[in-house]
Amino acid sequence: MNELSLFDSLFNNSMDDVFSGYGCRTTVVPKVDVKETKDSYSLDMELPGRTENDVDIEIDHNTLTIASKQEEQKEEAKKEKGSDKEKWLIKERRYSAFSRSFQLPEDVDAEGVKASFKNGILNVVMPRKALAAPKRIAIECA
Repeated sequence: MNELSLFDSLFNNSMDDVFSGYGCRTTVVPKVDVKETKDSYSLDMELPGRTENDVDIEIDHNTLTIASKQEEQKEEAKKEKGSDKEKWLIKERRYSAFSRSFQLPEDVDAEGVKASFKNGILNVVMPRKALAAPKRIAIECA
């Protein structure tokens, strides 16, 4: 850790940023919007800097789980004419991961769930299925 990154961390309120200089992992919890229509539920999740290849989506026992890991990109500092090799003064982008799970309503058709990714927004559409109506039981006289 160098002087500039230590100085920068003193003015930052996030403990993740303080510890990232030591190579620690950070956890990012992306924000979501969920809406309901008569035909489906739709979930939008902000995932800036990620692609569809960085995200895993799974449904298991009526639980939707969205997870992602992003490894540090190895970058070599460039050497300029007449100077020594460059060195990083601040290098905060290291490793980030998250996993969010959502308990799905009973009327979600898990077989029909579709996901798309555009401009850093993951969209998951979960169609609804008709639930069985309560069955009325007739009472017999004995």
